[in-house]
Amino acid sequence: MSPFKSSRTRTPAQYPSPTYEHAQEAARYLQSRWRVPPRVAITLGSGLDEVIGRLNLRLKIPFSLIPHFPRPTVSGHSGALYLGTRKGVSVAIMEGRVHLYEGYAPAVVVFPARVLALAGVRVFIFTCAAGGIAPQAKPGSFMIFADHLNLQGANPLAGTHDVRWGARFVDLTGAYHPRLRRLARQAAAKLRLPCFEGVYASVLGPSYETPAEIRALTRQGAGAVGMSTVPEVIAARQLGRQVLAIATITNRAAGLARRALSHEDVLTQGGAAARNLAALLDALLPRLGEESEQP
Repeated sequence: MSPFKSSRTRTPAQYPSPTYEHAQEAARYLQSRWRVPPRVAITLGSGLDEVIGRLNLRLKIPFSLIPHFPRPTVSGHSGALYLGTRKGVSVAIMEGRVHLYEGYAPAVVVFPARVLALAGVRVFIFTCAAGGIAPQAKPGSFMIFADHLNLQGANPLAGTHDVRWGARFVDLTGAYHPRLRRLARQAAAKLRLPCFEGVYASVLGPSYETPAEIRALTRQGAGAVGMSTVPEVIAARQLGRQVLAIATITNRAAGLARRALSHEDVLTQGGAAARNLAALLDALLPRLGEESEQP
C-alpha cells in the first residue's frame, strides 16, 4: 500500500517527498480512467468552483483515490479532479490545491501539476484568489499574471535534482505565455470584464500581510498578493508546459481597505466573481485547445 494513502491521520509535514516514479504511477492511473486525454488543465482557487458546473462532466475523481496525491486541509479546496469537455476541448479541472503554509513540502505542493503534465496536459491555467494592491485591483476584477515575485522562501526545484523533470536552472523570463496572456486580455475585453495585467507577489502565509508589507510590495511593483500558484508555475515551466495564471481580486490588501481581512470574505467574494471567471474561461478554452496542439 502506498504510504501516501495508508493513513487519513497523516499530517502534511509527514508526507514523504514524491519521486518521478510516484508521478508516473499517478499519471498511469489517470490515463486508465479517461478516454480522451485532457490537453488543458485548470486549477481553481478559493471559492471559484462554479467553473465546474459548466463542464460536460465525464468523471469526478477525489484526490484520495489518485496514487500519492496530497489532500487539501483548507476550506474552499475540496480536493477533487474533474474530467470532461467544454467548448469542444478536453479539460481537467483541479478543485482545490495544497499550499506550503499547510505544512506540505514544495515537491508535494507541485506534485498534482507534475502528474497532469506527465499524463498529457500541455496548457495549464492556474487561478487563485488574491488581495489587490494596484489601484485597478478592486474586488471582482481579474489580474492576468505578467510576472511574479516568489517571496515564499521556497522553490520546488531546490534539493536533489532528477533530470527527468527537466533542467535544474529554469529560465522564467517568459513564465506566463505571451500568446495566452493576449488571448485572455482579448476575451476579457470582449466580455467587458474588469481585467488588467500585473505582477503577482506570492507569500507564504497563512497570516495576511501587514500594511507595511503591502507598502513594500507596492514599491516592488506587485499588483496583487496571494499564497499560492508560483510553485506550480515553476514546476510546469520546468516540464516545458505553457502557463496562464489569473487572479480573482477578492479584497483590497491590508491597509488599503477599512475592514479587516478574513478567509470567509475571500470565499464569499470569490464565489461572487466565479460566474465571470467561468465566462472568461469559456471564451478562452477553444483558443487554448488550439494552443495545446502547438509544440
